Amino acid sequence: MEKVIDNQGVKLHLVKTDKYKTNTIVFKMKAPIEKEYATTRALLPYVLQSGTNTYPSFTELRTYLENLYGATLSVDLQKKGEYHIISITMEVANEKFLKQSEPLLDKALTLLADVLFNPRSANDSFDEQIVAKEKRTLKQRIQAVNDDKMRYANLRLIQEMCKDEPYAIPVNGILEDVDQITAQSLYSYYQDSLSSDELDLYIVGDFTDEEVIQSCQAKFQLKSRTPKKIEQTNISKRVKENVIIEKQDVAQGKLNMGLRTNTRYGEDDYFALQVFNGLFGGFPHSKLFINVREKASLAYYAASRLESHKGLMLVMTGIETKNYEKAVTIIKEQLQVMKNGDFTEADIEQTKAVIQNQMLETLDTSRGLVEVLYHNVISGANVSEEVWKEKIANVTKENIIQVGEKIQLDTIYFLSGLEG
Repeated sequence: MEKVIDNQGVKLHLVKTDKYKTNTIVFKMKAPIEKEYATTRALLPYVLQSGTNTYPSFTELRTYLENLYGATLSVDLQKKGEYHIISITMEVANEKFLKQSEPLLDKALTLLADVLFNPRSANDSFDEQIVAKEKRTLKQRIQAVNDDKMRYANLRLIQEMCKDEPYAIPVNGILEDVDQITAQSLYSYYQDSLSSDELDLYIVGDFTDEEVIQSCQAKFQLKSRTPKKIEQTNISKRVKENVIIEKQDVAQGKLNMGLRTNTRYGEDDYFALQVFNGLFGGFPHSKLFINVREKASLAYYAASRLESHKGLMLVMTGIETKNYEKAVTIIKEQLQVMKNGDFTEADIEQTKAVIQNQMLETLDTSRGLVEVLYHNVISGANVSEEVWKEKIANVTKENIIQVGEKIQLDTIYFLSGLEG
């Protein structure tokens, strides 16, 4: 399904399908998270999408997109394991559905190349006004996390749990570092990124391979590079979990727990971990949801999720401050219940069905499909949709118990109200 072609400096990933009405182009830039550059990197995609030398303002760029039958351009930042990933996405109508046959996909690729290689700049500097405006917006994005207590508790848990690891650095960078960025320093970082990041270009839709390959080879020529890889560090086991209690004027306490799974995406037991997480806290039928929220009425919400490339499982609950001890006890009990294998074959089958459905929903959108395929770039694994389905289907109760033995509670973070 996915055809991968080494184009100088950029890997092309062609996914031909007539499932979608649009063609989707996603350009991914991957580099290790570095404290020194994280904030600069977080600013970069927003400056790139604000104007090019051909379309000097945000408005002119958007007007041109409108003329391409309402094409869209968006940017995004992610942390996957210890990598900081920039995504630039374009969606454009498939010309096969139009009365006039315009080479829309080719025009979209031309525009993407313009955004990437011809951003609004002069004399080795981005446009001062654009940079100033985007710095203000970046500050707002960083601040917004402090105002959203669910996100704040999650961020604080990661900062405490991964204190001396790059993963502790927030995806949008550090507030204090924003002011130091200049239009020149950002431009210099941008050039370094284009010459050293691992670059992947995904094109999903209904197109002719030869035409797209030719178009990409003409528009995306960069120098070859050996991408920087992260050495996976083994974190020493904690004898006793780290407990952090922070008090703020909040109506609802946030109790978050961080566990080390010691299993990462692409490893053999990763699929069993998916099922373990589903049974433990991933879905409305899971142990946390039923026992912490429904039966004990201790939490407004209770769930767990995986950080697949970092080997973490994060538990998130919203509780009243006075219920802290009870909630910690019951969550630990549910983890032990899971490790003991106290769940039925019917529970396993139900969880597998929900996981498979979730995967199908994700693959129903072209962007979701790209995200799934990109896991392989980050992990160095090669998990196709078929392999995924088969491996999940084959997970046994023994596999789930085995993967559970490797999971350890590392950090408990509680954002407490001022009372109590």
